[in-house]
Amino acid sequence: MLRLEPRPQPSQWMAWISPLLALVLTVLLASLLFVALDKDPLAGLAVFFVEPLRGLRPISELLLKATPLMLCALGLAACYRANIWNIGAEGQFLLGAITGGGVALWLTMVNLDSQTLMPFQSPEPLGPRGLYTPVVLLAGALGGALWAAIVAWLRDQFNANEILVSLMLVYVAQQLLNFLVFGPWKDPQGYNFPQTKTFDVSTWLPVLLPPTRLHWGFVVALVAVIAFWLFLSKSWRGYQLQVGGLAPAAARYAGFSSRGTLWTALLLSGAMAGLAGAMEVAGPVRQLTPHLSTGYGFAAIIGCFVGRLHPVGIVFSSLLLSMLLIGGELSQSRLGLPNALTSVFQGALLFLLLACDTLIHYRVRWSARLGTQKKETAHETRGAQA
Repeated sequence: MLRLEPRPQPSQWMAWISPLLALVLTVLLASLLFVALDKDPLAGLAVFFVEPLRGLRPISELLLKATPLMLCALGLAACYRANIWNIGAEGQFLLGAITGGGVALWLTMVNLDSQTLMPFQSPEPLGPRGLYTPVVLLAGALGGALWAAIVAWLRDQFNANEILVSLMLVYVAQQLLNFLVFGPWKDPQGYNFPQTKTFDVSTWLPVLLPPTRLHWGFVVALVAVIAFWLFLSKSWRGYQLQVGGLAPAAARYAGFSSRGTLWTALLLSGAMAGLAGAMEVAGPVRQLTPHLSTGYGFAAIIGCFVGRLHPVGIVFSSLLLSMLLIGGELSQSRLGLPNALTSVFQGALLFLLLACDTLIHYRVRWSARLGTQKKETAHETRGAQA
């Protein structure tokens, strides 16, 4: 009989093997699911793990989708290391898209108002591509940070649960976006579609790898990975943040401010998610629509734990989740499967990861005489009591 035996101390190597084991189990579960859906499991797995790597354009799309996942996950990792459970990166992503997109839309309207156009004539750009992109990205980061500041303020002043507050603010952000694109920001010449005007060229993120859609935001994300590694492992503030999460009593004894940790972690997380949202509207989308995000903020939570809350690990976990997103889209067109399959695989990956993490503190042992030992122990206990 199999049983779990506590380890004398947590296994360090199992902490890193656990995500790989969870991935293998997820692949096996996916194969069984494909068989249950009467699909060829090899063809299904190829759609998820082979097609996104076949050629320059698929790889560029993989990196494009990994960029917002990476940025959101980096910010969330800072929160979780400080034992602050921000679940609302999706809402902060949307607020960053709204504020960054609002600045881009304002610049676009200023440009249009300054020109007298004939019918069907395209306006002259306000400047070269990327001229005002830093302003758009800064506005997005500020928007995400302000949205996270609501969570920090309610937790700081009223001890509100940051899990519930941050999660509920996601739906507020989505409804705010819907109000804007269906209402005051709606393009009057957009054939009644809920969308804004296409932003001026001067606000677009420059393309990194023509003729693909991959933009310079991917490079920014890689720089952010290095910056977060330095912040968490080399800076005094990052050390305070991690001590506050691992040992709150020790942090208080050392004089570290719990309020400072709370505000630093949430503002940093919100700014990164808002930056990701601004990159999405300034990069591939170039306008505001009701369906800006495909769940980047929620998927980034899984990316955090698969990457072990480490900046380098988050890079690989973001690429894996990007594969699942692209595979879900391809499975609709090629295999006739629902897009919800992506969410099923993401949830299975997280569930199996948590299950495999049990092996960090416990080891599996085979005991053929476990039942006999229990009986002998019970008999000895009754004899001692008698």
